[in-house]
Amino acid sequence: MQVPDTWAPLLISSVRDATLYQEGLLRSETIRDKSDYEEHHLQLTQFLEYLKSEYKEIEDEVGLPLERIL
Repeated sequence: MQVPDTWAPLLISSVRDATLYQEGLLRSETIRDKSDYEEHHLQLTQFLEYLKSEYKEIEDEVGLPLERIL
């Protein structure tokens, strides 16, 4: 899959936001069975780490430091 450099920051911030949302759900008292959410959260955090490492390779081309996205 090829992601345009201009969309790479959006991809990272979207996955980060999804991770934060899942963390909020896991703290919520409204969810009875958290196992599915825990697995999804784990996959999101692993995916975010992968995206961050990939982004570091194109960071200069994009012109936006990873730290500013996160």
